Amino acid sequence: MDIIKTNQLTRKFDDFTAVDDISFSVKKGEIFGFLGPNGAGKTTTIKMLTTLLYPTSGSASIAGHDIIKERNDVRQNIGVVFQEPALDIELSGKENLDYHARMYNIPREKRKERIKDVLQLVDLENKQDTFVKFYSGGMKRRLEIARGLMHSPVVLFLDEPTLGLDAQTRRAIWQYIRKMNKEEQTTIFLTTHYMDEADYLCDRIGIIDHGKILVMDSVSNLKTSVGNDLITLSSTNMGDLIKRLEKESWIKKLKNQDNFLTLYVEKGDEKIPLIIEIAQKLSIKIKSISVRKPTLDDVFLSYTGRTIRENNGKVNPKDMIHPRFHRG
Repeated sequence: MDIIKTNQLTRKFDDFTAVDDISFSVKKGEIFGFLGPNGAGKTTTIKMLTTLLYPTSGSASIAGHDIIKERNDVRQNIGVVFQEPALDIELSGKENLDYHARMYNIPREKRKERIKDVLQLVDLENKQDTFVKFYSGGMKRRLEIARGLMHSPVVLFLDEPTLGLDAQTRRAIWQYIRKMNKEEQTTIFLTTHYMDEADYLCDRIGIIDHGKILVMDSVSNLKTSVGNDLITLSSTNMGDLIKRLEKESWIKKLKNQDNFLTLYVEKGDEKIPLIIEIAQKLSIKIKSISVRKPTLDDVFLSYTGRTIRENNGKVNPKDMIHPRFHRG
């Protein structure tokens, strides 16, 4: 069952097209990763899906509700954790959750029960009465995730949920995301600049660049699509070697970057002796050579022609919400 559906969704800002005619779906209960470099259209897409921004054209629905015609119904079915913190640091963790629950008109007894459940889910029970201004960065992110779950949404949008956190805290958040996906049966729509995060968490991934979706598939299929193995080498007379290797049909793809040549092949271990033999016949010296399995970084590079960049908390001006678009 598809919980999110988009059809030719487009968003323009004057003469700039931030999201360009995209169509995709997300299955109920999956963790879906939405990847792209800065300015690719990720945040604009999320803002349309969460009713914060009207599309220029096209349509989308969440849990069967149209994002334009049934905005309130959409909002009842989603939770959102944006990059920028939105907690009241002068309130305790419990008070932040209670305030959020009141906005959704959750009855008092149900609020108390739900607060207890989500605090337990993100392991903040012992800190519920502590003012948020005394929370660490990781604790704040966990509280924001808990707040997004207060009204039991069917879809939770996580926009860079671990940005700026240390490696240990990031991995702890991953565990909470997986836990709520399993225990709450919550569909997760995740954007991230961390390839290891997407690899660990996501069932499927879509890559967007320049407002268009380039590819969408499972993590394993995406890795296979760029070649079963990657051979990376450096040599003398790189230009001559490239011309010769381009004639070999067993090389799926060839990339030359930063004086290193990367070959996308099957059975990489068996191809190394062949490459060395070809180089020797051309009197070319192989300086270094190695083989490995493809990663999501390789997938991203293969489809976009560049590596993904961390945005360091910067927001693309095209992703900012103009007041006239936010109509409540």
